[in-house]
Amino acid sequence: RLSARLERWPLAAAFVISRGSKSEAEVVVAEIADGEHRGRGEAVPYARYDETPDGVLAQIESVRDRIETGAGRAELQDLLAPGAARNAIDCALWDLEAKRRGVRAWALAGLARLDPVKTCYTISLAAPAEMAEAARANARRPILKLKIGSADDLAAVEAVRGAAPKARLVVDANEALGFDNLRRIAPDFAKLGVLVVEQPLPAGEDAELKGYDSPVPLCADESLHTRAELAACEGRYAMVNIKLDKAGGLTEALVLAAEARTKGFQIMAGSMVGTSLGVAPALILAQGAAVADLDGPLLLARDREPRLAISGSVLEPPAPELWG
Repeated sequence: RLSARLERWPLAAAFVISRGSKSEAEVVVAEIADGEHRGRGEAVPYARYDETPDGVLAQIESVRDRIETGAGRAELQDLLAPGAARNAIDCALWDLEAKRRGVRAWALAGLARLDPVKTCYTISLAAPAEMAEAARANARRPILKLKIGSADDLAAVEAVRGAAPKARLVVDANEALGFDNLRRIAPDFAKLGVLVVEQPLPAGEDAELKGYDSPVPLCADESLHTRAELAACEGRYAMVNIKLDKAGGLTEALVLAAEARTKGFQIMAGSMVGTSLGVAPALILAQGAAVADLDGPLLLARDREPRLAISGSVLEPPAPELWG
């Protein structure tokens, strides 16, 4: 039996990027039960990709009969397009198979073990002084991810660097930087020790990056969802941010990561803002990734139970009761 529901989880503070802000995480949870075992998967409908909670729930409902009559992960790839709905079902199927077979999901994925993952911690877009204050409060974290997209971008990164001198910095423009602005401030980002600049230009309008020798490596996020976009990213980006919600589940994400590596891309394992249930499958994807951005549970006012064990910025492998 397949069921799905919408859940809302308050954030500890407003999450602000160049496109807007939110104060809660809206997630869709899919459950597949066979009477003895239950598999769960969590996904985040994302308005940037024209997704709504009702729309995602409707997509899940549209494949109920096929899932309940035995369609598995392989068939699912053709039943639904990449996105949140397919992710929720795909991760639920992984969880259900692991529980049925009495093995961990990472073993199903061909891994001998699942190591803890060190995640970025996000500093939301704000005035430079506010971003510096947030960075100072989290200065002991190993990697800070700064949301930018205003006239004060360079000042904000400078302020954060001063407040957290030892932290590695990732800068995420969420498509708001523009090519001329990127070329102007990228050398300064390099001097400030920025590790990578994520999605500086709008997806579909990033052809100018082809051949651009950026002093800071660039990472594709909105420009990359599945293997279909990999070829267009070549020569524009050095890294790709793979998210289960974009790829449509762990099944596609793992194949995408393998192919991206063969083409010379570094991997960022990312996620939308959600609970431990949504992040748990991404820990498999994050094994060996250059950067992990899986801090959704750290941003919540409260997480679900059971939840991931988190020490500072280190995410421990999930208990079977949570996922996988």
